[in-house]
Amino acid sequence: MLKTENAYRTITEVAELLQVPASVLRFWETQFHQIKPTKRMGRRYYQAEDVVLLARIRDYLYKEGFTIKGVQKRLKNAFKNENVSEINSSQNKAESSDALIESLSDLKRYLADYI
Repeated sequence: MLKTENAYRTITEVAELLQVPASVLRFWETQFHQIKPTKRMGRRYYQAEDVVLLARIRDYLYKEGFTIKGVQKRLKNAFKNENVSEINSSQNKAESSDALIESLSDLKRYLADYI
């Protein structure tokens, strides 16, 4: 189910996974041009890379206390630097992937308890 890397996730699934309301994800789309979910028949579908980016944004805002403008600057610089230095971005992706795996495990336990 959620194990497939290329699987698309709905906004509801991503909101539950990241523990933020779906309305927040829609708002972030308006503020961060890097977020581009696939839209089919009016529904949003997120790939794994989108979820990692959203988790990074959530952490910057909620855990590190950045403002929206601060996160925008940070992401802009990060995307510039990704083109220059793939090594640093790999480390960030690995950390984000670890966070995503942990969140997915939490979601799996939640769903198991729910069922």
